[in-house]
Amino acid sequence: MFDALPHLPATEHPELLGEPVRRFIHLLPGAQVFTIDPALSDTETLCRTYGEDESTCGNCVIVRGRRGEIERTVACLALATTRIDVNRLVRKRLDVRKCSFAPMADAVAESGMEYGAITPVGLPEAWPIWIDAAVAAAGQVCIGAGTRSAKLVVPGRSLLALPNAEAVDQLAR
Repeated sequence: MFDALPHLPATEHPELLGEPVRRFIHLLPGAQVFTIDPALSDTETLCRTYGEDESTCGNCVIVRGRRGEIERTVACLALATTRIDVNRLVRKRLDVRKCSFAPMADAVAESGMEYGAITPVGLPEAWPIWIDAAVAAAGQVCIGAGTRSAKLVVPGRSLLALPNAEAVDQLAR
């Protein structure tokens, strides 16, 4: 996966990771990191540039919902070729009347990561992390590293070691 780029053990190269990711990378001992031009960070551009199929990449989105005065936040990770079922499955599991993607400025400020590089590794511990079952079943998946200048390659199942992470069937379609 992205074999044209040199992969390094992520736990041995924290300088390549976003600050919040550094604190939790030890939970993913098999994680590899590779550097990229930040202009190539978006999944579609990255895959097109390196001839990789988008199905090898996972995208993490932050979803917010509200019921009365209570606001709930969840991170959802799905393969880039799928769409997270925000309006049905996520809304129902969050137990909110309405939910949507968190505003970019909020997602960046609260995660401490760069936009377009948000990853489930290092998110606030109060946020549940829902990982689509297809990601958890993937042998390897490319995800953000908290900074647009790097990506992580991790065994899908290893992501379940993150705090508050769980596999969710049909999170994405």
